[in-house]
Amino acid sequence: MTTIVNEHGQITLPEDLRAALGWQPGSKLILDTDDKGELFLRPERIAKSLDPNRFQRAVGILPPWPGGTDAYMKFIRGED
Repeated sequence: MTTIVNEHGQITLPEDLRAALGWQPGSKLILDTDDKGELFLRPERIAKSLDPNRFQRAVGILPPWPGGTDAYMKFIRGED
């Protein structure tokens, strides 16, 4: 599908696409790009759940494993 940016910097999303995605007038959409210059358009409710910082916010939530990393590795691998 191809669309054109008009003189106001706007694009039109075809009606059948909006209907298939459930996008109504007033729907909040998030625009994002990656390092390749690709554009992503997501509903705000989905974009929030895909927040790239969610991993960083999770780091440090759990306390350190008793005995450190070696003890944890022994625990998950089992005793020899």
